[in-house]
Amino acid sequence: MFSYLPQTEKDIQEMLKVIGVNSIEELFKDIPDEILQKTPLKIPKGIAEYEVFKRMTELAEKNRQGISFMGCGSYEHLIPSVVGHILQLPNFYTAYTPYQAEISQGILQSIFEFQTLICELTGMEVSNASLYDDHTAASEAITMAVNTRKKADRVLVSGTIHPNTRSVIETFFSDVSIKIEEIPSKDYVTSIDALTEMIDENVAAVLIQTPNIYGWTEDLSGFADIVHENKALLIVSSNPMSLGILKSQADWGADIAIGGTQPFGLATYFGGPSVGYISTGTKLTRKMPGRIVGQTKDVDDKRAFVLTLQAREQHIKRQRATSNICSNQALAAMGSGIYLSTVGWNGLKKAATLSFQKAHYLYRRLTEELGLKPLANKDFFNEFTLIIPKSDKVLINMESQGIFAGVGLSRFFPDLKDAVTIAVTEKRTKEEMDAYVDLLKEVLK
Repeated sequence: MFSYLPQTEKDIQEMLKVIGVNSIEELFKDIPDEILQKTPLKIPKGIAEYEVFKRMTELAEKNRQGISFMGCGSYEHLIPSVVGHILQLPNFYTAYTPYQAEISQGILQSIFEFQTLICELTGMEVSNASLYDDHTAASEAITMAVNTRKKADRVLVSGTIHPNTRSVIETFFSDVSIKIEEIPSKDYVTSIDALTEMIDENVAAVLIQTPNIYGWTEDLSGFADIVHENKALLIVSSNPMSLGILKSQADWGADIAIGGTQPFGLATYFGGPSVGYISTGTKLTRKMPGRIVGQTKDVDDKRAFVLTLQAREQHIKRQRATSNICSNQALAAMGSGIYLSTVGWNGLKKAATLSFQKAHYLYRRLTEELGLKPLANKDFFNEFTLIIPKSDKVLINMESQGIFAGVGLSRFFPDLKDAVTIAVTEKRTKEEMDAYVDLLKEVLK
């Protein structure tokens, strides 16, 4: 047996005797012989802990360190050291909510605080314990709308949402009779005229993202009126950092607000994990996926936290469940909650303002000094898309010299061969942005 399993040979023989078999091989005799592994697995022999640590360090040192201007959903922001310090406390880091959840008052309180912060950010009334990521949140929000508008079988999705979100949605609804249709864009933002032509009372939901995949902020004036006139629900996905200085989803008249909280206290980690957030009004509370933590008082009249709603199939009749999601990103959501609690509203506004100002500084230098053309002349928050000649080679060249210069959009849109989306956060310094311009100038010669 494996050395890390605690059973001794005596323990094994006693268990086999109780079961009524003589050997491990006899226990698994029902497995066809032709599919059994006949030779030992090619796994190295165990080594000492120090040697493992040394080997992992060697592998980690192969990672390329650089200055990141990459975005499209994952951003390198400043993270207060207190976030990691608290998250790594054993009572949080290794915790799992027990099935009698009220035993874990600390975990429930952290979820309650996260929900409260999301409601304050989005302007909504109710939020859940979190979801896997913003793409999952979009699918769950659409499910809420479909369950609300039971006779509607169409969903309109803006062509400017993140392609990964679109892909998850299509997979999510691939085996049900819900038609996912794309709203065309005009100048790389959602066309309100196209929405007006496409929508009718068979539409359950309209999904729009702002800032969108290109970084442009969408002007959603009038969208909610058109959507609600046709009895559909408006879902708006937003980078939560932008909500520090831009209109919230509630301000736009959205019925459901979604997004991902990666910008709040979570490193990029090669793309994950993140946290999906979803919030809505009280009328849709019972359509929400996952779990909702509430506040009450215990028998001693002290503040206490409970699972107020858990409409997932693990807890109630399957046909009545709002989702098959059976988990939430409790640890990562706590990280986002710690971040927001640490920086406060003033800190959030400052981080958002600095991201905005620095992005516009770099944009001006690249367009005015290097003559690069934007994909469209649109407003943006902290990322923008430029046309960079021979972008594939340029990005590789700059990466080799320590600057991750942006995300080439050709990976998502083959026709946008030289379009590069560049993100700037409050973490980037003037010296780093100037180095970006100087290096790009040399590479483009």
